[in-house]
Amino acid sequence: MSRLFRTMILLALLASCGPRDFAAPRELDDACSIVRQHPDYLRAFKKTERKWGVPVPVQMAIIYQESKFVGNARTPFQWKLGVIPVGRQSSAYGYSQALDGTWEEYLEQEGGWRHKRDNIHHATNFMGWYMTGTQRELGIPLYDTRNQYLAYHDGRAGFRRGTWKSKGWLIDVSDKLARRTLLYDSQLRACGKR
Repeated sequence: MSRLFRTMILLALLASCGPRDFAAPRELDDACSIVRQHPDYLRAFKKTERKWGVPVPVQMAIIYQESKFVGNARTPFQWKLGVIPVGRQSSAYGYSQALDGTWEEYLEQEGGWRHKRDNIHHATNFMGWYMTGTQRELGIPLYDTRNQYLAYHDGRAGFRRGTWKSKGWLIDVSDKLARRTLLYDSQLRACGKR
């Protein structure tokens, strides 16, 4: 292999590892502002709505809760003795905070081996895939943000067992998300994006 060719490959690899902008949009309580700042988000949401049937405001509300629209969001570190890091609380990562195991299942079923959790199009497609499975297995409508989120957070088996019933904080969060979905929906209609 020529020296020039090797140098070009190395530069291409380094360029692909460069920093990406994962900053959260400003004004997270304004759906129109979010999609104005990141038009790619709206394209991803609409594509997922067409493919899987999950309404745009439902996707937005759940991403708001999971990552606040930060593409490389991770759970916090856990600490031993207050100073020794012992790993993260979970393997959740990206816009949708998909866990490693669930993401791998998604990749196997959807054939998207190149999909990344920090890509908004892939993250929303994952959410559509997961929520459609929840609808099929548990009968929860795709527009029912509250119960879809409970099943998303605790997993379908956890939802079925009712693990969420002893988590008052989670019930509060899911109720707030249902209200956020209505807010985002009315805002998107008002600015002509729905």
